[in-house]
Amino acid sequence: MADKWDFRVGDVLSVACPFTATTVEQGVTGDEVSVRWPWWEIDDDCAFARWNGIVALGVDDGGHVAPETAAELFRTDPPPEQLRAGDPCRVGVPPTVVHVTAFDHHDPPLETAWLPRPTSTVTVLRRGLSYREFPDGSHLDGSGFTIHPGDGIPFTFELLMRPYASLRTGDEVADATGRAWRFDGPWDWTAFDGDPAGTGPEWPLVLLARAGAPCSAQDAEAVAVAASTRTGSHQETLRVWTELTDASPTP
Repeated sequence: MADKWDFRVGDVLSVACPFTATTVEQGVTGDEVSVRWPWWEIDDDCAFARWNGIVALGVDDGGHVAPETAAELFRTDPPPEQLRAGDPCRVGVPPTVVHVTAFDHHDPPLETAWLPRPTSTVTVLRRGLSYREFPDGSHLDGSGFTIHPGDGIPFTFELLMRPYASLRTGDEVADATGRAWRFDGPWDWTAFDGDPAGTGPEWPLVLLARAGAPCSAQDAEAVAVAASTRTGSHQETLRVWTELTDASPTP
């Protein structure tokens, strides 16, 4: 990515974190394993909370997973069932395919009770999980697993797919049938004629306006949109995204 913290809703990523030595704290329950967190420091200046240096990780109990456990990225080595309080272990994230459900910047940095204070938040779901949908039929109060890039955890990210990379939220386009649309995300299209979106816009697309300003066909932004949608289709883009994520694109 040009900007290492440049994420967008709909991005498909491979995320990983090197396994790092730590110790188990407070034992292991059927729902979580608590470990001494090896990457953060306690924020003594936090105004609302005091962190004890321990993080509880969700544990898959053999199929009856809670929503927060289903979203969990971190793993222990050895696995939780082999650990007891005081045991040494390693904690990290094996290479995992995820898709982005939200991304926010924080200015000033977010106060979290630990250091460093993050300047951004990206929320993701692991492959096979859809927004607010889980194998046991329960629903997550949120949109997935929260990562704070740049908060000291040595995450690495590889961008596998960015659907509609040439478009920006709020863009207005015309499709090959002359139908006008507003783009609010890869799977969030609104037709100006008020009719149902159906199967989505027909490629190629013509950029009509960006940030409220009209665009001409000669503008660099319009040229990029036309070039990126000259071949393929909305449905093909959705098919590839779904194969990568094994997920539904909408709640």
